[in-house]
Amino acid sequence: MTTKYNRVKRAVKSRILDGIYIPNQKISSESELMKEFGVSRHTVRLAIGDLVTAGWLYREQGSGTFCADRSSNISYQITSPNPQKSIAIVTTYLSDYIFPSIIRGAESVLSEEGYQVSIFSTNNNHDMEQGILEKILSQQFDGVIVEPTKSGSSNPNISYYLKLEQLDIPYIMINAYYDELEPVSIVMDDEKAGFLQTEHLISLGHKNIVGCFKTDDRQGIKRMKGFLKAHRQNNIPIRQSYIITYTTEEKYKKPVEELENLLVSSSDSITGLVCYNDELAMALLELLRTKNCKVPEDISIVGHDDSMLAEVSEVKLTSISHPKSEMGELAANAIIALINSKNDNSNNYNASSMIYNPELIIRSSTKKIPSLETV
Repeated sequence: MTTKYNRVKRAVKSRILDGIYIPNQKISSESELMKEFGVSRHTVRLAIGDLVTAGWLYREQGSGTFCADRSSNISYQITSPNPQKSIAIVTTYLSDYIFPSIIRGAESVLSEEGYQVSIFSTNNNHDMEQGILEKILSQQFDGVIVEPTKSGSSNPNISYYLKLEQLDIPYIMINAYYDELEPVSIVMDDEKAGFLQTEHLISLGHKNIVGCFKTDDRQGIKRMKGFLKAHRQNNIPIRQSYIITYTTEEKYKKPVEELENLLVSSSDSITGLVCYNDELAMALLELLRTKNCKVPEDISIVGHDDSMLAEVSEVKLTSISHPKSEMGELAANAIIALINSKNDNSNNYNASSMIYNPELIIRSSTKKIPSLETV
């Protein structure tokens, strides 16, 4: 019954957030919901009762159940004495790679300003993002810092962000953004980063360069664009087979398998690798070890994000820098500025988007190919 109850509850909430049910509109009757979801009247009443208690719906005796006007609740919370100041931070991942540094940077600023911080992870999954956005809307946060989920593909949750706007809840996006929303954002110049990664190898004499990019995120698409641009500007033919693309679900398997196949089947020796991030670079380094390929003697490799992985591995990794904690701090200051502007009724959002200029950190994973070295 729990599963059925949650299914009914979530469906009704989604219809409210999507604008299918508008404020003060009567929702489907108990009988209609029973028929639609194939559940008992008791299950429907539990689900509707919870939504009434949470302020999503209200009942009128003898008339039915109606969608609540939640915008008035937001107004009350803002003007009520001593409101709890709270910010939601939503990232694709929490406990690994560069994400703890970003979160710590944001938390350090927000806690000093007296904000309570709630942290959520979507695991780069749209369904999880939807559930988190529903929770944020129901708990009425003052503002939201979001790393978009699968920003390189169409997002089914755009209506939830429009609902945030409708309720006047400021949000900013980090690392990427959804084009259609045109939000305040703090991102890297990922196209330039991909260009710098590739041009570095080309400057060392490499021409047979494999690029590996995660393409369900905007960052990966832009980095691949930079990879292609560097080839064109240096008049180096682009081989389709040397471009490995993968999705979030494929990241642990596909790039490793495809590079292994290329190492076996390619008629020309691969001398360079451009990687979507340092995490992937580490996985490919492990593959190269099993194939007795030495880095950088046989193959040079460039990562992205200049994470701690770049310096802890046996081969110190050439990588693109990422602002990490600084990005978190800037995101926190930006969301505070948006909240203050809104609360002052100034209609002057004192926050603007920022694009970081990437920098290549050169270490020992790249070198000139032997034919170009000075004898």
